[in-house]
Amino acid sequence: MFGALRVRIASPGRPPAPRCFPGAFFLILNFGLALEAGANAPTQITAARVWPAAIYTRITLESHAPLSYKLFALKDPERVVLDLEGVEINATLNGLAERIGASDPHVKGLRIGRFRPGVVRLVFDLKSEVKPQAFTLAPIGEYSHRLVLDLYPLEPPDPLLALLETLEVQRAPAPGAPSGKPQPAPRAGEPAAPETARPAPPAPRLPAQRPEQQRFFIVAVDAGHGGEDPGARGRGGTYEKNVTLAIARKLKERIDQEPNMRAVLIRDGDYFIPLHMRVAKARRVRADLFVSVHADAFIRPNARGSSVFALSESGATSEAARWLARRENNADLVGGANLDVADPYLKQTLLDLSQTATINDSLKVGRAVLAELGGINTLHKPSVEQAGFAVLRAPDIPSILVETAFISNPEEERKLRNEAYQEKMAEAIVSGIRRYFAKNPPLARDRLAVDP
Repeated sequence: MFGALRVRIASPGRPPAPRCFPGAFFLILNFGLALEAGANAPTQITAARVWPAAIYTRITLESHAPLSYKLFALKDPERVVLDLEGVEINATLNGLAERIGASDPHVKGLRIGRFRPGVVRLVFDLKSEVKPQAFTLAPIGEYSHRLVLDLYPLEPPDPLLALLETLEVQRAPAPGAPSGKPQPAPRAGEPAAPETARPAPPAPRLPAQRPEQQRFFIVAVDAGHGGEDPGARGRGGTYEKNVTLAIARKLKERIDQEPNMRAVLIRDGDYFIPLHMRVAKARRVRADLFVSVHADAFIRPNARGSSVFALSESGATSEAARWLARRENNADLVGGANLDVADPYLKQTLLDLSQTATINDSLKVGRAVLAELGGINTLHKPSVEQAGFAVLRAPDIPSILVETAFISNPEEERKLRNEAYQEKMAEAIVSGIRRYFAKNPPLARDRLAVDP
């Protein structure tokens, strides 16, 4: 069955001849051929996802082995081409075209085909010119190797302009309200309007005075995680990214009801934003406060309660805070940030942290918010904790991270999914913010002051 087995008895003084196992030789040969065939086998795409958003559209291809690619753009019409080397066209890859929706702000459609032997070409037909960026991610968590393609609009939306336009709309008079402009005189032969009275002698003109401006306090509301990064997952299947977005939207709505406050959502949909870009958007809108909303998790299901965190300039206030900061900072690895792009605020923050005014203000607002959270939920820790959270690194904006509850606790997971509880959480946070601003009003800023 395995071939002949020959053994030669060596003569005295002569070295033994090698043993011959023909069957074993062919087994080794076949194994080597199998390894070579496996190495040359095409790579299979195991998952393909699309995350459309106004700020950019992300396409993610996942595979069991790293993907080799080439990326370039074409014009007239606008297209982005992604060539994948050593990839096989399968149902998963073909299904990517069906995931491009008509509402995608940047991509019109996708065509997939074999460009030449060993190369599969993906052609993204665009609605307007974009700045494409591609990078790979090593396996982490539940993800295998990933190739990420980000399509940024050539002219990104300006969050500050959008905020100013919102303020202008809110201060505009309601339809039918008096505009304060003089009414035109009636034409000859037309009766005067009943309410028209004989004009009184003009009063002496007083020196023109600049109307007092109303100062709006701007709060940047950051819904943690999103898109490729689901955050923590509850035992009942609840994703942290969905809970944080729901609470963040309610918090914005509640803040906008305040006469002197307006909120800006850092993330307003299910997509991922790298940590340093969250900080950048808050600074772009010149926020007076940054609030990052999260839902905590732990390996044991009995951990419970709400917490508030601020940035630390020296180290974490507890081992739990250090562990949490490390987990939250890993969001860039999970969500998919290009690690070749340096954090533009890290060096500046480390320099500015020698002046602790921003951190001291963060602790003040954190204590105010924590006191309000204690009225609706158990507090996991009775004081504001500190650690090196990357998302809190804005050197000139007081910033806090709110862990609303433990999503890993079945009872608190049910609360986090309850809309009424989400409303209570938003109300508690805005009450703390209101208390903080009452005692610590920010300095005036002309660009965000609106005439009444």
